[in-house]
Amino acid sequence: MKVCVYAICKNESQFAERWMASMKEADGVYVLDTGSDDDTVEKLLSLGAEVEREVIKPWRFDTARNRSLEMVPEDADICICTDLDELLHPGWRALLEAAWKPDVTRAAYRYTWNFNPDGSEGSVFWTEKAHSRFGYRWTHPVHEVLAWVGEGKEGAKAYVEGMQLDHRADDTKSRAQYLPLLEMSVAEDPEDDRNMHYLGREYYFHGRWQDAIITLKRHLTLPRATWADERCASMRYISRCYVKLGDRAEARRWLYRAVGEAPHLREPYLELAQLFYGEENWDGVVLMTREALKITERPRTYVTDASSWGSLPWDLLSLGLWYTGRKEEAAAAARKAHELAPGDSRIAKNLAIMSPNP
Repeated sequence: MKVCVYAICKNESQFAERWMASMKEADGVYVLDTGSDDDTVEKLLSLGAEVEREVIKPWRFDTARNRSLEMVPEDADICICTDLDELLHPGWRALLEAAWKPDVTRAAYRYTWNFNPDGSEGSVFWTEKAHSRFGYRWTHPVHEVLAWVGEGKEGAKAYVEGMQLDHRADDTKSRAQYLPLLEMSVAEDPEDDRNMHYLGREYYFHGRWQDAIITLKRHLTLPRATWADERCASMRYISRCYVKLGDRAEARRWLYRAVGEAPHLREPYLELAQLFYGEENWDGVVLMTREALKITERPRTYVTDASSWGSLPWDLLSLGLWYTGRKEEAAAAARKAHELAPGDSRIAKNLAIMSPNP
């Protein structure tokens, strides 16, 4: 079986060596450089990558990724798309080959999007950027996705247990291009639910609360917007916008809707618990955190928040219990929060206050 890696890059000299080291299990590495003015290309070539240069104008991520995919030899069996600030854990190839059956055309594997300041994993979900050489093309100017364009029905998807990709991002890079590219994407396909959600979220990131609300509400009306997890996320962002606008009643209403949309997720319960915390509704805090903690299996989708699976629910629960007079239960919850975040001085202080005297 022939396995190849492909990527796009621009001015990523600092990542070239460690990235190539993590891709060494591949039979070939193919990179499209889109305009570096540092020594990225020279480093990659010296380390064994096949590199071509092409400036994409106007810039689109899907165009660049499709060009890099075209560099992969036609006799490749599996292609893996990564970025230079991502690292595959050793042993990935054997795991991928073992999971790749004759009917498989695509594979999913665990992806750590970011890391906490203490080095622990932050946002974690499963990504699907390993695929057969033919039948797939990238689509959308940004937040690009693989689309099946082959003949007949798309093949099976394999879940590769143990395969891990880490994103070690360059936090100095600007996100400025994302908003205009998302606006372009939505203009090209106004019925695409995924990028309508992303556009609304991007407006939220830019502090454009009303634009975010309008766009996210539009997302919820689209015929293809049927995935409960993402619909729930839109509702949560709408709620956050109303908080920023000072309308807590409307924010609360949207969070109730979010809970009803995706009761299998911790996030809407915890966001409602945080809203209740700000209102000193301690019974509400206890109720919502306990509902969240009943959910014990972390979903594999990108819409989960790392905080929901860390100390946050136990921390909030301890406070809700403490302020409603259930001090022994509060201490137990605070201990659990401290176990999950031993370096958090505030949680440690709360635990000392809540713990009964010896």
